[in-house]
Amino acid sequence: MFKHKAPDGTRNLCGKKVGILRKKLVPKVSQRKLSEMMQLKGIDMDKTAVKRIENGERYVTDIELKALSEIFSVTADYFVNNNCSI
Repeated sequence: MFKHKAPDGTRNLCGKKVGILRKKLVPKVSQRKLSEMMQLKGIDMDKTAVKRIENGERYVTDIELKALSEIFSVTADYFVNNNCSI
């Protein structure tokens, strides 16, 4: 049976980068504030979902990835490509 996980065992490739970028925003943005920013983009997401994404416990949809890319002003490829440094 297949298990859809990244090589490091997480359920997404972008979680660590989301957390780092969120903390680098000026002023620094909380997980709750990021969830509110996602809601303004039409994505139903709460603070717990952001936490689970950052911890690699939750999958990220393409629609969510697009919204995160817009919020952080990076490409979607940035989140999934290991060659992109932070």
